[in-house]
Amino acid sequence: MHRFKAYRTFEQDKVVSSRFVEMTEDELDPGDVIVRTKYSTINYKDALSYNGAGRIMRKFPTVGGIDMAGTVEASADARFKRGDKVIVHAYDFGVAHDGGYAEYVRVPGDWIVRRPEHMTAFDAMTLGTAGFTAAQAIMLMEYNGLKPENGPVAVTGATGGVGSVAIEILAKLGYHVVAITGKEEESGYLRGLGAKEVRLRQSIDLANIRPLDKATWAGVVDNLGGDLLAWLLSTMKIGGTVASVGLAASPKLDTTVMPFILRGVQLLGVDSANCPMELRQAIWNKLAVEWRPDRVHDQVRTIDFEDLPTHFDAYIKGLVRGRTVVRIAADTHP
Repeated sequence: MHRFKAYRTFEQDKVVSSRFVEMTEDELDPGDVIVRTKYSTINYKDALSYNGAGRIMRKFPTVGGIDMAGTVEASADARFKRGDKVIVHAYDFGVAHDGGYAEYVRVPGDWIVRRPEHMTAFDAMTLGTAGFTAAQAIMLMEYNGLKPENGPVAVTGATGGVGSVAIEILAKLGYHVVAITGKEEESGYLRGLGAKEVRLRQSIDLANIRPLDKATWAGVVDNLGGDLLAWLLSTMKIGGTVASVGLAASPKLDTTVMPFILRGVQLLGVDSANCPMELRQAIWNKLAVEWRPDRVHDQVRTIDFEDLPTHFDAYIKGLVRGRTVVRIAADTHP
């Protein structure tokens, strides 16, 4: 029987650890479609799951990796055939169902996105779940009234995967983007993505957050949560939109209802895992052409599959800039 390499997460005596193993397709979690993986990525969520730091995994053992791009190898689902170019991410993928850190994945057909014609597998994973989430957040904010003429848009966690893509897409759409970061040395990188201003997190007084402060922001893409999100809510303009996409600082939010009832601020939850497939496909189609973040794409780092375990800790410590693509198969694989 055909054996292949996978990076699998185990739990023993309440200790979570991950390692490379050899598997067969029959050992993978059930699904109608087998896809040969070409590329995966590292997302913050992947870094939290490999050693149990974030309690992300809901089943053990499970192959990690919450996204992948590749080619259909075999299908019992009439919608897909061998050779179809696809993307898989979200739902339970890499969390409670074997994920993308394997040379082959097996998933339900309902989880599969068709890779847009102008997008290679590498292109798709320069975006990955993080880039998709950034695009989903911006689409949701615009649906709820955000326009470039409304005023500046802040992006927190600006050097990360979601933040980097969000800055470039927003700049491409004509927004005045203010990158909020704790890393002064990355100011040049952030301006290169299209940020008009860079504001250091350390310059913001989070010890004295007022219920309402000076109205500053028309929109926010927030990766952090916690006190910074509370401050941002207090400084929103009337009718402003805040997309909450992450909790890198804290899952807690200590705020008041005043921004919501006195300024009509909208706090929008961005859940990429359960985004409906029709919208999911539309977002990927947009990312392939009109929203393609070329600058992020050109600065991506690519690592080989065997080097994967050495890169997670830097994500947890907030030391990573932009996106990391994991080359699972040789470049000869289409």
